Amino acid sequence: MLYVILIAAILIFWLVAIDRPILKVAFVDGKIVKEKGHFPASFRHNVLEIAHRTPFSGELKVYQQRSGTKLVMSKEINKSVQQRIRNVFPFQGFRSKGNKKSN
Repeated sequence: MLYVILIAAILIFWLVAIDRPILKVAFVDGKIVKEKGHFPASFRHNVLEIAHRTPFSGELKVYQQRSGTKLVMSKEINKSVQQRIRNVFPFQGFRSKGNKKSN
């Protein structure tokens, strides 16, 4: 019985505590140094153009949620650059999981 409780605790910890973005991109001086996940071509092009005009360093993550996608950027990225990236983020480019009926 104790092992069932231990397995359940480990499973709950894994579901809650582990950082699991669907896209993770690291930038250094306006260049992509690490990329993991699906990076839509149009969004990639727009972000690289923003980075070319105003070089920045930091990390960008996209999380899948029930209501859609969530864009998270590190604090090293300037607020004005963050807003420009949010403006070009394709909220429709990242499909949410599950079947949603449109009325």
